Amino acid sequence: MEHKKKNILINETEISERITELGKEIAKDYAGKQIYVLSLLRGSFIYTADLVRNIDLPTKIGFMTTSSYGHNEQSTGKVKIVSDIPDDLTGWDVLVVDDIVDTGYTMEFVVNRCKELNASTVKTCVFLDKPSRRKVDLKPDYFCFEIEDVFVVGYGLNYGDFYRNVPYVFNWEEK
Repeated sequence: MEHKKKNILINETEISERITELGKEIAKDYAGKQIYVLSLLRGSFIYTADLVRNIDLPTKIGFMTTSSYGHNEQSTGKVKIVSDIPDDLTGWDVLVVDDIVDTGYTMEFVVNRCKELNASTVKTCVFLDKPSRRKVDLKPDYFCFEIEDVFVVGYGLNYGDFYRNVPYVFNWEEK
């Protein structure tokens, strides 16, 4: 990527402010409920950590790893479980957290998996929503930012095995 320059789309301040606001909204909506945050690895680990610190409720956190991208920029459409949900979800109000929803295949798959495991309710929360790429009938219950159909990296989103640690969201432009 040496021949390209970074174009910052969402900066650190915007991210922090929106996550604080969203955490308060989720805490209000889940007051009196038994919340289980299911973080989809690897992309959502940074977002989930920041989000749950802003949900002022007793919160159980679990992790699931799925794969549909590999090292590609687009989903293959086939979702496979790499590591399954580690807990019994019976009686829990599950909030599935992911970095991005575009086609919706992964989120739809995971929502159905939570229902199979007897979750009381299942809602979705994503950092980025890319509705123009949707292939299934799914709208996230919560999201931080809606973006156009552009490949982005940073703040948990990767290119190959890299860039998850960048604290903002960017794409590349030709120099």
